[in-house]
Amino acid sequence: MARARGGAAWWVLAAAWVLWAAAAAAEAEARSPSARRVHRHLKRLNKPAVKSIESPDGDIIDCVHISHQPAFDHPLLKNHTIQFRPAYHPEGLYDDTKSSIGSNNAGERPMLQMWHRNGRCPEGTVPIRRTKKDDLLRASSVRRYGRKRHTAPNPLSVDPNMLSEGGHQHAIAYVQGDKYYGAKATINVWEPKIQQANEFSLSQLWILGGSFGEDLNSIEAGWQVSPDLYGDNNTRLFTYWTSDAYQATGCYNMLCSGFIQINSEVAMGASIFPISNYAGSQYDISILIWKDPKEGNWWMQFGKEYVLGYWPSFLFSYLADSASMIEWGGEVVNSEPDGTHTSTQMGSGHFPEEGFSKASYFKNVQVVDSSNQLSAPKGVGTFTEQSNCYDVQNGNNGDWGTYFYYGGPGKNSNCP
Repeated sequence: MARARGGAAWWVLAAAWVLWAAAAAAEAEARSPSARRVHRHLKRLNKPAVKSIESPDGDIIDCVHISHQPAFDHPLLKNHTIQFRPAYHPEGLYDDTKSSIGSNNAGERPMLQMWHRNGRCPEGTVPIRRTKKDDLLRASSVRRYGRKRHTAPNPLSVDPNMLSEGGHQHAIAYVQGDKYYGAKATINVWEPKIQQANEFSLSQLWILGGSFGEDLNSIEAGWQVSPDLYGDNNTRLFTYWTSDAYQATGCYNMLCSGFIQINSEVAMGASIFPISNYAGSQYDISILIWKDPKEGNWWMQFGKEYVLGYWPSFLFSYLADSASMIEWGGEVVNSEPDGTHTSTQMGSGHFPEEGFSKASYFKNVQVVDSSNQLSAPKGVGTFTEQSNCYDVQNGNNGDWGTYFYYGGPGKNSNCP
């Protein structure tokens, strides 16, 4: 019996040693410089919440007091007076009640975000998707988390190899050669398949100023599927901004100080629901970005009623005055080596010629002019690096105004 008791004691001691070793390893990890950096960054990004809502997709949405959001970490926003509404709103040419061709208004059903199923944020707060430790660990570095590694598509470049530098490919419509004070579009929403976790697929509009060198200013918004950024393959609403061609300034959504949100209903980076089905129900989102002629800030509106917030004009150099180019369309990352092509899809994953309910589209494409009027864009061009991988076809009619179909499957028999 004594021997049995001794054996039991040995097992107790061994178990205690294992627990102690695990605790010591965890403490050592917590004390390591990289772990401390991650902890500090999470604390900086995730502000104290008045209320937290767990979304069915696994996200946690924190309802943060409007004056405690990340924007106010910016030194130039310490004493900022929040602008709760724009001084001016553009007068429209097309509105969101226009019917869709062949859709029986299916494309105009109200869009919801998935977290709304489990609650809403109270007035006076803004919904912010909580950043988790795993989100930071997927990034190439804590410093680069939430930042793009590339520039906007330059359709005026004569060297297509430069345009797809870094493996980014596009299928876009664009206007340039005037002063622009905003843009609008209704964007068909899909969930394109992504081949590798470090690739993404997005559909967005770009508000651009400056050159495509090191001083590019850009404000961007749309939907994206990005496993690297979000840890899943959900289609998500996103924004982005930069004032130095994606080098040191700007970020996605609320992942740095800059964008000031005023809306309590819509969370940047949250999943969009529902999603279009091939040859089935079609769903759209409408995005408007415009420059308030009085205050000079750049505002964003989602749908017909959600004015989300604004980018203060001091964040920018060229865009402090106006934009010189507007782009609308799709972008993917192709990380395949040796000239082979990814099978990451753009838009619906189908080519433009398949048409409504099969190919993805932008419709009611408009620009904001110097008199703060929404108007049809003039001289619309289209651009794609490899039309046999992803393509774009534009048109115009009474119901959809200026529109285009875009996208494709990526790798196929004509795009090896």
